[in-house]
Amino acid sequence: MAVLPFPDLPFVEFDMRQVNTRVGNTMLDRATETADFGTPYWRLYSARTGYLTDEQIDDVDAFFTQASKGGNVFVCHDYYRPRPRAYGSSPLSGTKAGGGAFDGSAVLQDVTSSTEIVVSGLPAGFAFNRGCLIEVNKSASVRSLHRVTADATANGSGVATVFIDLPLNTSVFTSANSTIQLEKPSCLMMVDPGWSVPKAWSAREASFTATEVFF
Repeated sequence: MAVLPFPDLPFVEFDMRQVNTRVGNTMLDRATETADFGTPYWRLYSARTGYLTDEQIDDVDAFFTQASKGGNVFVCHDYYRPRPRAYGSSPLSGTKAGGGAFDGSAVLQDVTSSTEIVVSGLPAGFAFNRGCLIEVNKSASVRSLHRVTADATANGSGVATVFIDLPLNTSVFTSANSTIQLEKPSCLMMVDPGWSVPKAWSAREASFTATEVFF
């Protein structure tokens, strides 16, 4: 198995969403029964580039050649949500409240529950917005991507309590073995069959879909 980097391509469409594994049944007397099952996951429903140069077509051909091999995965972040909204298009930077350069990496200080974590090692006043993404990282091949469900701000010591969804698997990810990534937070995905890279002069847009996998 190889873990490939995110493809550096000029995307014009990138639809990445959570999938909650749920079934529902409509019962007699206007009752509805629902049940969650399995592990929720992320899916890239649609990724499409703009017009590709010859060099970009070479790059995307190489990416799909590697990514479509059995077992290979790639690191996938939401192209439109690479960091909390307050920090715009520039990579995260600054100084941690406790000293040292900040690059988006932080400390998983505590796991209060599967939907509440305490993050430290942040700049004072660092702002999480509702809807931004956060990665809990145990290793290069064991990651968990979550959406922040409420605004949060780090205190003067660079510590913030953050509420998340999808629920964190607390039997796998703990404060003792995992870290936090806020710059391009990612999960691991496998490219679905059916990717396309047309080579006509009038059609040079790559497209593909992908699904999260776990190790």
